[in-house]
Amino acid sequence: MIKRTLPAFLLVLGLGALAGCASPTVITLNDGREIQATDTPKYDEDSGFYEFEQLDGKRTRLNKDQIRTVKEL
Repeated sequence: MIKRTLPAFLLVLGLGALAGCASPTVITLNDGREIQATDTPKYDEDSGFYEFEQLDGKRTRLNKDQIRTVKEL
């Protein structure tokens, strides 16, 4: 019995830790449109673009001048 309980507990604990890392984000553009991202966008200072993954899995890049706000849900 204990041989099954410990691995199951560790699996649930690991999945819970991974789920806690993701923080959905809403990005509001200057024209009023809102885009939902699976995680906080990463800013690339060299190019001046924010990079993020949308809810449908598509990777997207937006110029920082197009973005009004970035809020976590």
